Amino acid sequence: MGKQRTGWSNVVLNVTMMVLGLAVLVLLYALIRSNLVPSPDASTEVEPGRDIIQVEIRNGCGVSGLAEGMRQFLRQEGFDVVEVGNHSSFNQAQTIVVDRVGNLEAARRVAASLGLSEERVKQELRQDYFLDASVIIGQDYATLPPFAETSVADE
Repeated sequence: MGKQRTGWSNVVLNVTMMVLGLAVLVLLYALIRSNLVPSPDASTEVEPGRDIIQVEIRNGCGVSGLAEGMRQFLRQEGFDVVEVGNHSSFNQAQTIVVDRVGNLEAARRVAASLGLSEERVKQELRQDYFLDASVIIGQDYATLPPFAETSVADE
């Protein structure tokens, strides 16, 4: 009787080990696939050789809804907008792009997508920021592509 129990225990143990081994292989495959294979989601695709630029948007003129409109535009342009909100004040005359990590080229690309000259790119490095650039929307917002297009379409 003892041998039959041991034989049955071995079968159960072997089946359990096979199931656990298969589960480990499936999890390992999923981990490798998620880290090495790009997502088919078109909104996250990036041109080869082009880094993802992370941006925050701050409303510096106080007109409601501008930061959200800017978020949609910049995402369509391929930027990763990680945060939107109000600036510390609403008296920003001109829209500017601020380099936060010492990557002026990234800030210039954001500015170019908004039709802003390089003179509108400032550098204020912040070690506590984990994003490339800040866009501060100024009172000249109506001249920017995200808002100029909507005002033309509304007429």
